Amino acid sequence: MSTQMASTMEVEASNQADVESEVKPQMIYRCKKCRRIVASQDNIVSHERGEGQKSFKWKKRTGDVTNGPLECSSIFVEPMKWMQVVEEGNVEQKLQCIGCNARLGSFNWAGMQCSCGAWVNPAFQLHKSRMDECPF
Repeated sequence: MSTQMASTMEVEASNQADVESEVKPQMIYRCKKCRRIVASQDNIVSHERGEGQKSFKWKKRTGDVTNGPLECSSIFVEPMKWMQVVEEGNVEQKLQCIGCNARLGSFNWAGMQCSCGAWVNPAFQLHKSRMDECPF
């Protein structure tokens, strides 16, 4: 019986190893200027993609409305400890890196519209152009 139990445990361990090898690498986001870690994949708040340019008011549209939604130019995260302006009680403000004061994005408790057209509420937006996306 112990031999059967040992073989069962080996099969479970190999199955678990297969599952772990298929998992995507964890991503971390670093400030481009000082390389400080500002967020990880666990901090990202996902949102349903909008309808692209059709979701924007006429004044905010940039091109052909028939184009589908583009890739999001920013990520939305949960509020984090390094976001000192959030703890100060502001409703909306720019988010700066705690290491070098570079502007990384902004937040608004009332929500913001993503570049894909979706509304995120509350919104803690970090621009991908201001960060490096690194596998962990």
